[in-house]
Amino acid sequence: MNKTPYFFLSLVIACMLPWQAKAALFEDADARRSILDLRAKVNEKADKDALLELSRQNETLKEEVARLRGQVEVLTNELKTLQQKQRDFYVDLDNRVGKFEPQQVTVDGKNAVIQPEEKQAFDKAEAAFQAGDYKEAVSAYNTFLRRFPKSGVAVLAQYGLGNSYYLLKDYKNALSAHAVLVKRYPESEKVPETMLTMASCHLGLKDLWAAKKTLNTIVEKYPESEAAAEAKQRLKQME
Repeated sequence: MNKTPYFFLSLVIACMLPWQAKAALFEDADARRSILDLRAKVNEKADKDALLELSRQNETLKEEVARLRGQVEVLTNELKTLQQKQRDFYVDLDNRVGKFEPQQVTVDGKNAVIQPEEKQAFDKAEAAFQAGDYKEAVSAYNTFLRRFPKSGVAVLAQYGLGNSYYLLKDYKNALSAHAVLVKRYPESEKVPETMLTMASCHLGLKDLWAAKKTLNTIVEKYPESEAAAEAKQRLKQME
């Protein structure tokens, strides 16, 4: 039996085995690289997706925080508005209730209680005087004194009446009104100052003698008052 063909066949097979092994090794390395590359790409994509998701969530949180802040500001403003309305309500309530309740006042060091209608009439006269509407003040003071002659603030109304006449340069009526105050309320703190105005009324009527007499009376009866100091200065000017 001729063994030569078998020998050559074996030799060829022996030569091919190393090449096949190397080829297999190359194929395995390529496969591993492909797997690693694929894994890297997958990981990179996963990382990008995760970052995008985190970024999206961060933006969503920012929007939610901004929305909540806006709601807090709205609620805070509403609370302030409600608190102010409540304060205004109670102030208005106090004012409304006060109009229907007697009030205590202090005049010439004495306490007096005045009724709501008294206070309203007196405030009307005072408002006219403060506004410089002396004609209206005269009318309002006279109305008050007719309606409430024994009021605890009647002396103040009488004082305002005399001053209103004086500022209108109606010296005769001013003298009469102030004379009533001096006679009816001799203990009032307003008397010395009232007499100073009376002296001015006498001068307005060109009655120098009466003016001096009134000023001297102030100095004699109320020597420690501010009106007395003013009276002394006027008397010196008349010499």
